[in-house]
Amino acid sequence: MRWWTQFDPAEVAADFARIAGSGLDSVRVFLTWEDFQPAPDAIDGAMLERLVTVADVAGELGLALVPTLFTGHMSGVNWIPAWALGGSDGDERFRVVSGGAVVASGLRNWYTDPVVVDAQALLATEAAAALSGHEALWAWDLGNENSNCVLPPDRAAACAWLARIVSSIRAADDTALVTVGLHMEDLEEDRLLGPHEASTVCDFLSMHGYPIYARWAEGTTDDHLPAFLARMTRWLGDEREILFSEFGLPTYRRGEAHGSALLIEETAAAAYTAMSLAGLRRAGCLGAMLWCYSDYDPALWESPPLDLAVHERSFGMWRADGSPKPVVAAVAAFVDADRCDAASDDRSWIDLDRDEFYLDASVQLPRLYRRYLDA
Repeated sequence: MRWWTQFDPAEVAADFARIAGSGLDSVRVFLTWEDFQPAPDAIDGAMLERLVTVADVAGELGLALVPTLFTGHMSGVNWIPAWALGGSDGDERFRVVSGGAVVASGLRNWYTDPVVVDAQALLATEAAAALSGHEALWAWDLGNENSNCVLPPDRAAACAWLARIVSSIRAADDTALVTVGLHMEDLEEDRLLGPHEASTVCDFLSMHGYPIYARWAEGTTDDHLPAFLARMTRWLGDEREILFSEFGLPTYRRGEAHGSALLIEETAAAAYTAMSLAGLRRAGCLGAMLWCYSDYDPALWESPPLDLAVHERSFGMWRADGSPKPVVAAVAAFVDADRCDAASDDRSWIDLDRDEFYLDASVQLPRLYRRYLDA
């Protein structure tokens, strides 16, 4: 969360080299909103230059880049610029951090507040212009689980926002691909900006999902869940292609003490990753992205969100000291394996239409998962 203000190109190059050397081919990065946009009508030029440097490093190593705008929600905390506070919106489950401190303030609505919407359009335009034509740019992500910050008042407002931001990007770069980071909760209830709405403007859809957050999953290492969510997203999203842009598990090393029931032993997490990747490939996904690159340095554990969310400290493929976890070898083996699994599209387990699904999504999603597993 602090890397843009404490920017070190050599550190970025070392991290990206480790990522590329493991067989991975893409990196998703997050534009912390208050760093890039200190005022609604001002974009920090130095931050844009750093973004270009990140893209340059990625390009030199053959990594495709997915920058995420308006971050926004990250790891159980909402990081919001001071000028976007003062409203009555927000999700009470998540603390709000602004200016480096937890604040007691609601959020202005991204979909209806003209100052916020105009500001987002400005950031989208300027960021897209900075990377227009760059060899490393693969796609723009319009946010990380935005529904954890604010909800649109209705579907029309959601679609208008999507159209505005996408048109801002494409005005600066008419070749840009666009997606938006949806997550499992956008399927568990109708949050008015879901796969169908995103499909009207996005080139492909993105989904995030974790069995540790699904009470209806078959345990915390349920490797069938990601592929199910991918298939549901495609069905609800008018058959758009799917990137499963976040999955993974927080870990602990065998024999170490750990302070959260959500943590999974490293070798079990590696097995989960391998099985999930195979399932996502059979589901016909464009690809999958692991959350995340590295564990957090213990020096950061006293700061939000890590002070309270112990499990967020250790989602990395690499430990904080730079040593690889077993998941790195599991991913390398997947990359090197002969890819003979044919994608399957059996939908016999879907026994209702999309309108019926959203009448009671919180009941229908777990019910359909049972049918999916049986099938």
